[in-house]
Amino acid sequence: MLEALISFSLATLALSISPGPDNIYVLTQSLVNGSKSGIATTAGLISGCIVHTALLAFGVSAIITASEGIFYGIKVFGALYLLYLAYIVYKSDATVSIGDSAPKKSNTELFKRGVIMNLVNPKVMIFFLAFFPAFLWDPGENTTLQFFVLGITFMLISFVTFSTIALLAGSISKYLREHKTVGVGLKWLQILVFVGIAVFILIP
Repeated sequence: MLEALISFSLATLALSISPGPDNIYVLTQSLVNGSKSGIATTAGLISGCIVHTALLAFGVSAIITASEGIFYGIKVFGALYLLYLAYIVYKSDATVSIGDSAPKKSNTELFKRGVIMNLVNPKVMIFFLAFFPAFLWDPGENTTLQFFVLGITFMLISFVTFSTIALLAGSISKYLREHKTVGVGLKWLQILVFVGIAVFILIP
């Protein structure tokens, strides 16, 4: 269990640090409206993950109970999807673009926007489906509980990382503007994480 959680935590940390729509949005809101607004946005995004975790825990756990073959099929799908994400990142521009024109909103509005952004994005559920099953430490036991443990771990690490980005928004923005090549390193970090997890899933 401990080994699985450590591996999962490291992978989650690497992904949460890598530039993506969510953390760039948090960074932008923090630059425009202040760190508190960035944290409010983060709280909204993370709150949406609770629903995705519950759907994953109860839905996939039922499938595991019903058929190990179907569960293996889910893992193969997950591995292929992660390799697809790695390819998308590889083809993307490594430049980290930060805009300063985000509309000003209240913290309550930003929280609600974060929740809605997370819930209406089907890619989040697909990502959870691809990512989480690889780190179950005992598929033969209570997988619902294991999924919730992974979900809570994912939310805690993401919240701390995104909140740190919000608090350090000014410094991070300045660093990214002065060091244009940092995007390349973060891009390849994300690719390695996606490919590494995909391989990990496929290894018996």
